[in-house]
Amino acid sequence: MEMIEYEGSVWAINHNNPEPLVNHALHTLERHGVKKDDIVLTDAPENVKVGAIVVEIWPYHLDVARVRTIRNESFISGTVMTIELKLDANGNYTD
Repeated sequence: MEMIEYEGSVWAINHNNPEPLVNHALHTLERHGVKKDDIVLTDAPENVKVGAIVVEIWPYHLDVARVRTIRNESFISGTVMTIELKLDANGNYTD
């Protein structure tokens, strides 16, 4: 399993996703080496620094990206990895 290398906060971007998805995404980030206390769950990260990790939560995967530059209070990032979120036959998230 590939570990996420980071310093400081890891920004997990949540756009009104259901609670089971968010909980599984946070659990998955922990399994990939991110400390629970370092995860900031938000819909719009503020004061993001170059080099920070930003994770976009989607129903079937997580897009893990590193901030490359900041312009006009917006950040531009490049994908570091994509983590698949697996479901069982009943639609429940599994490890």
